[in-house]
Amino acid sequence: MPLQHAVLALLADGPSYGYELKANFEKAVGPQWGGLNIGHVYQILDRLHRDGMVSSHTVPQDSRPDRTVYLITSAGRSDLDEWLATPTTRTSGYRDDFILKVLAAGRRGPDAIREVCRIQHEARLAELQTLRTSRRTHQHDALAALTIEAAILHTQADLKLIEAVESRADEPLTPAAQAPGARAKDADEDDRKTRHAS
Repeated sequence: MPLQHAVLALLADGPSYGYELKANFEKAVGPQWGGLNIGHVYQILDRLHRDGMVSSHTVPQDSRPDRTVYLITSAGRSDLDEWLATPTTRTSGYRDDFILKVLAAGRRGPDAIREVCRIQHEARLAELQTLRTSRRTHQHDALAALTIEAAILHTQADLKLIEAVESRADEPLTPAAQAPGARAKDADEDDRKTRHAS
């Protein structure tokens, strides 16, 4: 699980606690990733503790509740090393909500596909502009800048996909075996076989 390994990586720098880990993560990756839910951070820490990847101790505080400080264990370091040595791969096929919109629009015809493409294209161009502004703002934060760059490259790929869909808007998007004409032809063939058999 990538987030648990990110937490291990932060703990490899030294002991820390939940809110500090959240703040350090968000500062490192920048705003493009989005905020990390503190409840999720503590779930990850509990799981890591249960699995022996981290140890913890309590630090008393005068005016606040006691703080639990976490430290990475040798098992945690080994797990982090193994994760870093393993390539990142997609565990399932490619999924994108835009493809589902194309599926739905395809039932309505080429003009509906073009309209979905137009709406998506405008949204992605606006997103690209925002990302480019954000890249300038975070140009001195190396990891944040790389996260933003990744988002820009994904958005540019989305724009190419939109162009590809629009260029094929006049093609039938239903597989041949499921096309209405093919279903009717199959039904006629089945009916003919049934009559011939009786």
